[in-house]
Amino acid sequence: MSVVPFYWMIVAATHSSSELFSSPPPFLPGDDLWRNIVALEESVRFARVMATSVWTALVYTVLSALVSAMCGYGLAKYRFRGRGVLLAVVLATMMVPFQVLLVPLFQMMASVGWVDTYQSIIIPFLANSFGIFLMRQAFLDFPDELLESGRLDGAGDLRVFYRIVLPCVRPQLGALVIFTFMSQWNSFIWPLLMLNSEERYTVPVALNHLIGVSHVDYAGLMLGAFLATLPLMLVFLLFQRQFVAGLLGGAVKG
Repeated sequence: MSVVPFYWMIVAATHSSSELFSSPPPFLPGDDLWRNIVALEESVRFARVMATSVWTALVYTVLSALVSAMCGYGLAKYRFRGRGVLLAVVLATMMVPFQVLLVPLFQMMASVGWVDTYQSIIIPFLANSFGIFLMRQAFLDFPDELLESGRLDGAGDLRVFYRIVLPCVRPQLGALVIFTFMSQWNSFIWPLLMLNSEERYTVPVALNHLIGVSHVDYAGLMLGAFLATLPLMLVFLLFQRQFVAGLLGGAVKG
């Protein structure tokens, strides 16, 4: 039954909006797919919107995963004053509702002139508390003997981190990549608040503009929603082995 909404989304993308409200509703694909694609492109320039969303999501995913891994490694393997307090602060930020941060974040972006820019939807959220905690837990089980052997061989801390540590936590890193990409791809409120130019719209913001005051392009919405799920499915297929390995690795001991 979980595939029924997805199937209906595909069927609705091939019909006109008026046909979707006929009685009985259509249950088989129609002939309006190409017409809906052309209309969607004319309405919001969906090809450009998809390219923008893919670019911003990839940049954010790579940078956020790197920042989370480095912060988690520092909290797990380095001993310094205030480490426990810093970890508590990181975990406490997970309990702060995002809506509380909207006004001060917007004022901060406006003060540096980042309103209606790509960096405004990428940089403020690179230090993800969930990602930091996830990677810290992964690094806690990493043997210190391997770190010491790398340092004895003349490798610096960065080389040890990139050449020895990161390859050993690929399952957790793959799970983090999936989570981070999905969160950025589906982000709506913050891009809607920050982006004013149509050429910088992401997919959720562009699809929102198909909902008018007196008219809603349901066929276009369904088509756009279907196309928007394809990058998510691709990312999951690419990292599903690491994702499943991470789940099994946390469930099996010894």
